[in-house]
Amino acid sequence: MNKDALILVAEDDDGHFALIERNLIRSGILNTILRFKDGQEILDFLEDAKSPESGNYRRPMLLLLDIRMPKVDGLDVLRRLKSDDTLRKIPIVILTTTGDRQAVEQCQQLGCSLYVVKPIEYEKFIESIQKICRFLTDLEVPALGGC
Repeated sequence: MNKDALILVAEDDDGHFALIERNLIRSGILNTILRFKDGQEILDFLEDAKSPESGNYRRPMLLLLDIRMPKVDGLDVLRRLKSDDTLRKIPIVILTTTGDRQAVEQCQQLGCSLYVVKPIEYEKFIESIQKICRFLTDLEVPALGGC
């Protein structure tokens, strides 16, 4: 993954975010990680990042997105991002407790790059994050808005 890519984590649960961040770092992912506690925060951040005045304009980004979040849920965030000409290139990894087959299919149809269910057990949760890290290692993240 590009060294300058931002990793955006939309996660409302403090404990889950701490585990995600800690295990990304342990797996050698040294990119900047920014946390957003609800769907509206991530939408606002990305809308701002589209502006040439933003410090994040044209910066590569990757989003780890929970489905169950306050204000705007993850499905709606995914839908909005994938319908936006500038933001649709952002790779989106769904990381959620929802393993419902219908939710998985809906996210895949909307264009998520990877869907991972967060297990309840600590060791299995860590294994899930490691799976994401293996995916990220070879992922080329496009710059926001193109080349």
